[in-house]
Amino acid sequence: MNALLQQVRALFETSVCGVAGLCAVDGSLDAHRLDLYQPLCYELALAAAELLAAETAVKATESTEGLEPALARLFAADAVTAVLARLDTVFSDAGLDVSEVHAVMTSPALARCRKEAASHTVAADIGRRVSRVGGDVGDVLLHEDAAMAQAAFQRFAADTVAPMAEKIHRHDLTVPEPLLQQMREMGVFGLSIPESLGGTAPDGKENAIVMIAVTEALSEASLAAAGSLITRPEILARALMTGGTPAQKAHWLPQIAVGQPLCAIAITEPDYGSDVASLSLKATKTTGGWLLNGSKTWCTFAGKAGLLMVVARTDPDRTLGHRGLSLLLVEKPSFDTHEFTHVQPGGGRLSGKAIPTIGYRGMHSFDLSFEDFFVADDRVIGEEKALGKGFYFTMAGMVGGRMQTAARACGVMRAALKAATSYAGDRKVFGAPLADYTLTQVKLARMAARFATCRRLTYAVGEMLEAGQGRMEASLVKLFACRSAEAITREALQIHGGMGYAEETAVSRYFVDARVLSIFEGAEETLALKVVARSLLEQALETVDA
Repeated sequence: MNALLQQVRALFETSVCGVAGLCAVDGSLDAHRLDLYQPLCYELALAAAELLAAETAVKATESTEGLEPALARLFAADAVTAVLARLDTVFSDAGLDVSEVHAVMTSPALARCRKEAASHTVAADIGRRVSRVGGDVGDVLLHEDAAMAQAAFQRFAADTVAPMAEKIHRHDLTVPEPLLQQMREMGVFGLSIPESLGGTAPDGKENAIVMIAVTEALSEASLAAAGSLITRPEILARALMTGGTPAQKAHWLPQIAVGQPLCAIAITEPDYGSDVASLSLKATKTTGGWLLNGSKTWCTFAGKAGLLMVVARTDPDRTLGHRGLSLLLVEKPSFDTHEFTHVQPGGGRLSGKAIPTIGYRGMHSFDLSFEDFFVADDRVIGEEKALGKGFYFTMAGMVGGRMQTAARACGVMRAALKAATSYAGDRKVFGAPLADYTLTQVKLARMAARFATCRRLTYAVGEMLEAGQGRMEASLVKLFACRSAEAITREALQIHGGMGYAEETAVSRYFVDARVLSIFEGAEETLALKVVARSLLEQALETVDA
């Protein structure tokens, strides 16, 4: 398997160099050419994710025996086939010698790999083993702090969150205060904030592994009512730690760490989506501060939150693009309702209305409207010297948010896989349990293989972040895990048949919740084109120049 992966890696690197040449002018990437070759860049990003996932899974299990290495080999065999199909397209469209790809696609090594690791008889046997362990796969060795945190939050999620999750979803409720208070007491909002500033992260170190472990545990019970509560303080805290003044850090981070106030992030605008550099919410200088005028959308938890991190254009020169953006901290009362209006003593107004959604209910995403809303100078992150740097602070925050989103996807996948395994064992059709049929066994095997691989890659990238690396990989694992969550929840619902389509069955919630994961914290296409593919192409050009 390793030799085959090395062959595919070499082909992948060749394809990256080929596309980099197409997208470059005078040795640098050209915006027009990048847009022209978006389909190739997209395929490269997806191939990069699948290939890294396969390599990570095989490496992590190669010295072990039993179910886990079998799952890794099954995923790797499927991934190699998928990556080669993507590279076939890229090589052909980029004018590269596609016979190199075809040679591997038709090689005895690949045929042997698929027969030994991914044939239907092998996969069915793996599926039976997955059923015997109840879908509990993807074991990752955690350090003591992370293992203890995960165990504590798994108990809390099972005992407290899970019994409330269906009611919150079906009745479109706001996350109840008793649940929020328990999470405050457990320190969930301060996972990325240093201990010296009121959080639980060791000073001077990342706390990525603990954050992943806690997020995964909470998301298994409910994505919207628990697992996603960490994302907003994660983004805001990292933005503050990157760009905030010492006084701002000392004032805000201890409050964020204890969930008083709760946070929301206002980035997206109706006309720009993930195009952060083009945002237009206007901040006009006035005595002692700024007046905000304009709209934001998809601002999750904006009603309940008492503190919004708002990306605004403080320089009216639109030609500056992202260099004209700043980050402002907007304070407001907390509302449990789906619609609110807050009027300042001077007449400034902030109104919001929840957007009805098919899933991800509990936190609610809001449309926001600012009308001459006043924000004081000391509420600009970094204050005057940081005007125009809001884009960079936002991106620093989004690294943690994307990593946390990958962990959320893992939690949803785990829940779906366990539900499917349990139902397949209990449900009898044509005189036998679903789990006894070969097709079901193969489905469970591939679901388990993909989940286990996602989990290993998520923790591996978390370790990279703790070592001061992995910024691009955080986007890559978010891309991969969120796509995988859609696939796994879809199969889990299908295994449930008609009951899977009923709201009373938890798997229907997993399915509609999972669909949002590829959209927020950087839409799939934006991450693939603007972060993952662009990083790969820039690295290729740097290698050529060197």
